[in-house]
Amino acid sequence: MHLAEGILPPLHAVLWSAAAVPFLAWGLWSVRRRVTLDPDAAIVPSASDHADPCSVRIDGEPVEAPHGLLVVLHKPAGVVCSHDEAREGPSVYGLLPARWVRRNPPLTTVGRLDKPTTGLLILTDLGALVHRWTSPRHKIVKRYEATLDRAADPAWVERFASGSLMLEGESKPCLPARLELPGGREAVVELTEGRYHQVRRMFAACGATVIALHRSRFGPFALDGLDPGQWRTIDPREFDRPTGPG
Repeated sequence: MHLAEGILPPLHAVLWSAAAVPFLAWGLWSVRRRVTLDPDAAIVPSASDHADPCSVRIDGEPVEAPHGLLVVLHKPAGVVCSHDEAREGPSVYGLLPARWVRRNPPLTTVGRLDKPTTGLLILTDLGALVHRWTSPRHKIVKRYEATLDRAADPAWVERFASGSLMLEGESKPCLPARLELPGGREAVVELTEGRYHQVRRMFAACGATVIALHRSRFGPFALDGLDPGQWRTIDPREFDRPTGPG
């Protein structure tokens, strides 16, 4: 939940965001004294009361992620960044607690990784962060590690950096990107754009096919030892303001 400076949200907004108590059921919960404000546990609050989200308790337990949910996930190969599992197959959301998908607004990915691509994926229910980290004007750096079907050509380094590399079917060249060539068929790309299948298409424009792709960094975030399928949460408050990282 995004909080304006110095303004506390109404209690019903805190509970709605966490999908903790349906607004229409508020009266029943209130009568049972299941919702309280710590440390005033003896006081039954009103749904319109303004409250620090961290003070809200349900059955004595704090509301989960009252300031919003921010998740770093190590996406494994074979899952999609979509809720439509029936049509597209296993989803990244199936790797996370089911209650998170019920949050309001719903948890969503910040950008996407295609089905075979592995690595760092950010998910959040904070729309301001989604916009900030996907908007081209913020130039968020993403780092990818690729394995190619052929030895990398050193001439590609200048081509990636030139700002003139064209993708098939597009009329505007890619912004300059940093390409490192550790050796053989390995390559590391850092870019700030997020076009559809961009890394794969950039190498295709050079005559190479990406056979494995992994994202190791996204802006200020790294996997930091997460295994495929594992995730960790981060307190979003340091990012939920204009001066925050990214």
